[in-house]
Amino acid sequence: MRKLKNYKPTRFMAEGSYYDKDAADHAVCFIEKFCCHTKGTWDGKPFELIDWQEQIIRDIFGILKPNGYRQFNTAYIEIPKKQGKSELAAAVALYLLCADFEPGAEVYGCAADKDQARIVFDVALEMVRRSPLLKNKMTIQASQKIMTYNPTGSKYKALSADVANKHGFNTHGVIFDELHTQPNRKLFDVMTKGSGDARMQPLYFLITTAGNDTQSICYEIHQKAKDIIEGRKVDPTFYPVIYGAEDDDDWTDPEVWKKANPSLGVTVGIDKVQQACEQAKQNPGEENAFRQLRLNQWVKQAVRWMPMAVWDACAFPTDKSELEGRVCYGGLDLSSTTDITAFVLVFPPEDEDDKYIILPYFWIPEDNIDLRVRRDHVPYDIWERQDLLMTTEGNVVHYGYIEKFIESLGEKYNIREIAYDRWGAVQMVQNLEGMGFTVVPFGQGYKDMSPPTKELMKLAMEKKLAHGGHPVLRWMMDNIYIKTDPAGNIKADKAKSTEKIDGAVATIMALDRAIRCGNTNSASVYDDRGILFI
Repeated sequence: MRKLKNYKPTRFMAEGSYYDKDAADHAVCFIEKFCCHTKGTWDGKPFELIDWQEQIIRDIFGILKPNGYRQFNTAYIEIPKKQGKSELAAAVALYLLCADFEPGAEVYGCAADKDQARIVFDVALEMVRRSPLLKNKMTIQASQKIMTYNPTGSKYKALSADVANKHGFNTHGVIFDELHTQPNRKLFDVMTKGSGDARMQPLYFLITTAGNDTQSICYEIHQKAKDIIEGRKVDPTFYPVIYGAEDDDDWTDPEVWKKANPSLGVTVGIDKVQQACEQAKQNPGEENAFRQLRLNQWVKQAVRWMPMAVWDACAFPTDKSELEGRVCYGGLDLSSTTDITAFVLVFPPEDEDDKYIILPYFWIPEDNIDLRVRRDHVPYDIWERQDLLMTTEGNVVHYGYIEKFIESLGEKYNIREIAYDRWGAVQMVQNLEGMGFTVVPFGQGYKDMSPPTKELMKLAMEKKLAHGGHPVLRWMMDNIYIKTDPAGNIKADKAKSTEKIDGAVATIMALDRAIRCGNTNSASVYDDRGILFI
């Protein structure tokens, strides 16, 4: 077992605060004396804290303000799976319940649903049952997920996000397990905002693996933790710990695994991680799950469809001046008036050595760009300054401006057809037809979307695409969530994709027309060899 040999207080200790070794020792000794492991290889053995766990316990419970109360009221611990999160959370809950010198303490274990809420509670319950001293002083209502520490009348109760009444709490401790699974912020707000005001040193212990929803309460707290770690924000009451790989780290490198997994070789064997990595290499669909669960990286969705290394390998330069006069096909995804509108041109190859060239264009409303940057944590403002997307006046997308822009593109390029999603496009379609464009409706179901979506992946893997590395389109490709029907047909799912994919959808529609029609009116590639299944 890896032990902490030379403890140094966290760098987030505030001016005037001090480290009380006795207070820290009290917490460490309670956990190691009265708590035990309840599963796997370590089942039944005393809970000897691993070095990273002991660092957290000593920092939280040993660093005190000048008035003698704890400096940190919120601890955010983000770490990959199988590192001992549940055991640590259960031990903290029991300490707050039994040994924190708080009469009538209310400790709550919170999670997204009843099953998740039971995990930490059941681990704590098993620890109690295996400790004669704790068991004799505890009243357990297992069916209601409540245990009471009789000497102080303190209670520990498991709650889930679907509990109807979550008000009236006087919390001393809150354990949030897997915060990234919270469906919304309601439970978090109720349990952390004002519920502990009557307590002198409440503790909100948030422990989680990285998620995939950047609009969630967990991502909000994750960003705050990062800002504090990197010096952009200061909050002396907030204790941040994030173990994980950086976005540009090599996810196949064992050294990266060690950095992200502080319990590697103790609670989880490196062979298990190696095995999971090999599976992800062989099946690109598992890459994101590996990154999220094993390396604690925030990913766009649980299953990544387009491997970004494959997409990036197609970032061949595109020269717009050389494309003037060439045959091309457009894909138009209007989305909503307050959202991103995408128009993508795809130029079919002129010979066997040529590639399908992709030129994307994007628009958002000018008035809400700053709000979008703050809300979505997406650099729309930088992209605008770099001419990678355009803005239209007002707080909605100005379709008339886009029509004029497409008309100007038609003067440069030979746009044979424009494919469009039928939704919300009636007036623009009429206007584009009035300008002389051939406009064709494009269904968004499996029948129409599956063949070109599979072709897009095939062409990317064969390096027969050239997209110039456009950052906005790359971001959208990385956001795609793919749905599959029983027959193996696929399509991009906007509802399940946590961020925007409008440009990807427009690309798929334009690619379909480019493949089918090419530079002439010859037969479709689909007619030559049938629909590709990969």
